[in-house]
Amino acid sequence: MNPTITRATASIATAALMMVAPLTAPVFAAPVVVDTLNVGSGSYSVAFSPNGTTAYVANFETDFVAVINVATGERIDVVGVGDRPYSVAFSPNGKKAYVANYGDGSVTVINGVTGSFTDTIFLIGGDIPTSVAFSPNGKKAYVTSRVCGCVFVLDVATGGSTDIIDVGYAPSSVAFSPNGRLAYVANGGDDSVSVITVATGDVTGPINVGDNPLSVAFSPNGKKAYVANGGSDNVSVINVKTRVVVDTISVGDTPQAVAFSPNGKNVYVPNGGSDNVSVINVSTGTVSYTIDVGDGPTSVAFHPNGKLAYVTNLDDATVSVIRTRSTCGPRSIEFVC
Repeated sequence: MNPTITRATASIATAALMMVAPLTAPVFAAPVVVDTLNVGSGSYSVAFSPNGTTAYVANFETDFVAVINVATGERIDVVGVGDRPYSVAFSPNGKKAYVANYGDGSVTVINGVTGSFTDTIFLIGGDIPTSVAFSPNGKKAYVTSRVCGCVFVLDVATGGSTDIIDVGYAPSSVAFSPNGRLAYVANGGDDSVSVITVATGDVTGPINVGDNPLSVAFSPNGKKAYVANGGSDNVSVINVKTRVVVDTISVGDTPQAVAFSPNGKNVYVPNGGSDNVSVINVSTGTVSYTIDVGDGPTSVAFHPNGKLAYVTNLDDATVSVIRTRSTCGPRSIEFVC
């Protein structure tokens, strides 16, 4: 907890530091786990509300979503959902959260403001939904289904399914480009990424990536997409304009997910087989840090301000809270590094 410092005291302290130490550039501390939250058995997926006040954790083994107060780190509520909740996502305006239920082919709709259950959408023929993502304008939600090798397009206003788009074999994850024009689907069964043109529903590709791609994410500027390949222990980097893999970055054992920091400078990859997170520096294309977390990490999400990242640990029913950055140095007396 940061100490309380009065303005006068702070001025004196700062002046004293200036007298005894030269003014040097601040040092940026390595990301570090600062807390471990107990959230429920089978913590599989996590998402922050757009305003950053709460985080939802889908608990695969207990059929509920845990609601976390981000300020206190406490579990303040649980919401009953479908069978084996696998993925959770908030709409851009924060009014709804969708939960893809792996065990019963459904999507649970939660009121993102009150945290209450509101509806269940059953995906006819959509057994084993694995991922859900909202379009940037909030009008559509895409849900991948492993059995049908398809993506269900849901109308967020009505809750109805408006289209079913065939993609690759056993799709694992879906992500929208920041401008909403494209959706990339990682197909775990055939080592590819399908490219959907959102306006028409047309599918192009596939883009061949590594073994068993499990997760895909776009950079905030939309120029690159990163794919976590669970079977080859690496991340494929796709140039979105050319749709070509331009780099392959080795990470830990069995990478499960991939997420960009809000500023686009880093990518976090939880490695389920080595119980750690690889932090990729986007500018260099190398792993700059490796962070030990809980047992069996499966997903990662950044707080909207970028200062925290939550990592779900499936095998020990926890969430690791990572402080992504802090500044240490003579002028930074408010941090302990």
